[in-house]
Amino acid sequence: MVLDFISGVYSAAELCQQHQLNPQLLSRWKTEFLERASLVFEHDQQRSAEQERIAELERLVPRDAQRDIIIQMKWL
Repeated sequence: MVLDFISGVYSAAELCQQHQLNPQLLSRWKTEFLERASLVFEHDQQRSAEQERIAELERLVPRDAQRDIIIQMKWL
């Protein structure tokens, strides 16, 4: 709904009438959406850093040792 408002597909009046919303509420949602939209990309950056760390640790631990660790974990 906020994307429809931001992109101009529907006006605030149309959306508010269609969904029985107070215009101030839609305006607040738009503001919060725009303020927090960048958080989506921060999560991707954090995940990327975590994946790099996992890859680094996998390079340090030989494959046979990894297999043994997995087998031992299954027994727990």
